[in-house]
Amino acid sequence: MIGPDYSTKFSPWLAHGCLSPRYIASQCAKYEEERVENKSTYWVVFELLWRDFFKFFAAKHGNDIFKLDGTLGRAAQGEHANSRRWGLDKRHLMAWKEGRTGYPLVDANMRELEATGFMSNRGRQNVCSFLVNDMNTDWRYGAALFEQELLDYDIYSNWGNWCSGAGMTGGRLNRFNVVKQGKDYDCNGEYVKLWIPELKTVPRQFIHEPWKMSVEEQEQCGVKIGRDYPAPLVKPTTPRNHNGGAGQGQKNR
Repeated sequence: MIGPDYSTKFSPWLAHGCLSPRYIASQCAKYEEERVENKSTYWVVFELLWRDFFKFFAAKHGNDIFKLDGTLGRAAQGEHANSRRWGLDKRHLMAWKEGRTGYPLVDANMRELEATGFMSNRGRQNVCSFLVNDMNTDWRYGAALFEQELLDYDIYSNWGNWCSGAGMTGGRLNRFNVVKQGKDYDCNGEYVKLWIPELKTVPRQFIHEPWKMSVEEQEQCGVKIGRDYPAPLVKPTTPRNHNGGAGQGQKNR
């Protein structure tokens, strides 16, 4: 999750109209024709298509993308209308914003956002899922913070993705296990240690679950959970069907 090869960093230029998505797509096609088709160019074009999708999505649904129930609406949810009880713990929300949840992958991404105005797509999906599914917080607070912080803020992509990430579009709800995701995409903890220097001495096997260290192991690496780095703010909730749209369910990752 570190380095120029992990993200094109095109998004700010696209958001502010400095770079054309058609030009990017044409250059990817030219590269594949002259050299070789590859996963990198495939995913660049794939994400451009998602960008277009959310523009059309917003054009269709208008102000519904800013509402708590998104494009579903109370009537559309039917028997599931009251299945999701959104809450707001201001202390928890502030901890999420400042990167103090006790979950390293979430905290590292939030600290990068605050310091640089950027967050990878992988990071955005994880911090959204954590806020929505583990903290059960009104997703609009997350969307509003991103609107405030992101260099590449785009009204359609931002609010569309948050609405979708909260399961308020009628599609599948993707639920991310932030510990597993950390192990899958930052297995050595390099990204976490870059943005959370207080964890730089934590052994690899504990870097995404530092609370599992024994007292002796904490003393050995000089990191005391609850003093140098927060204990987990919340316990990950057991996967369940909140709504995920009209019977679409959810997928755990």
